[in-house]
Amino acid sequence: PTLSPRGEQRLRPGMVVTVEPGIYVPGLGGVRIEDDVVITEQGCDVLTASPKEFIIL
Repeated sequence: PTLSPRGEQRLRPGMVVTVEPGIYVPGLGGVRIEDDVVITEQGCDVLTASPKEFIIL
């Protein structure tokens, strides 16, 4: 589902959604980091196992 403050969609157990924050620097580029999340009866579980440490390349 696409979620928004004005939307009528409600999260239900068993649904899987992505959380995709991004940062963009004009003239340089950008990046988005995605987490897959499953909705449970108790809340949610993050399915993504990737590390989130900041790495300078």
